[in-house]
Amino acid sequence: MHNLKRTILITGASSGIGRKIAEDLLMQGHVVIGISRNCEQFTTYHPNFIFEKLDLGNLSTFPEKAKALVKKYTDIDTIIFAAGYGKFCSLEEFSFAQIEALMNVNFTSQVFLTQAFLPTLKQKKRADLIYIGSEAALQGTQKGTIYCASKFALRGFTQALRQECAKSHLKVSLINPGMVQTAFFAQLNFEAGGKPEQHLRPQDVARAVNYLLNSDPYCVIDELNLTPLHRVVHFKK
Repeated sequence: MHNLKRTILITGASSGIGRKIAEDLLMQGHVVIGISRNCEQFTTYHPNFIFEKLDLGNLSTFPEKAKALVKKYTDIDTIIFAAGYGKFCSLEEFSFAQIEALMNVNFTSQVFLTQAFLPTLKQKKRADLIYIGSEAALQGTQKGTIYCASKFALRGFTQALRQECAKSHLKVSLINPGMVQTAFFAQLNFEAGGKPEQHLRPQDVARAVNYLLNSDPYCVIDELNLTPLHRVVHFKK
């Protein structure tokens, strides 16, 4: 285990997986900068937690705002990309706007943010980029055309980026969880099974993040796939 204290930027920090990761890292003494559209949801005060309100779906001003974050937080040495949402239906049921919005949040905004921070992160003695992908990046599924596409794109992006960063001390890792019991499924017509062995918990992903951050600085963990013991999908009535 390493006791290095980090300054960590987390997208999607106000709820679900991102929130749990933020809470765990704050307990370990790290400084956490949380990005979200609704940072007010993170109501618990912590002296090492900083809010930054940013809409990952609105890319018209995103590059400028990302550059502003780079200038404001020069100590950032880790970024964890936990923001994302799902929409599942047949391709012809999607509008063009819905396709664009899903790809923006799940993929394009993460590329923009990475590009903005990449030059400074490459200069750090130790730095990490950790992306929260999905089991949907491993196999396409029915009614998952756009969601799977966003996660496949993210996986390919991290694989290529890892090679681009190979001569620096910047490590690029991807975590692909199966179904995690969070509000992700609140607006969907299905969810993971309710028994403990039928779903993952946000803390399972947070522990995987902790494992990556505490790995040997010269060991790159390319990809972690997390699945519940028994995979059960429950369709809502």
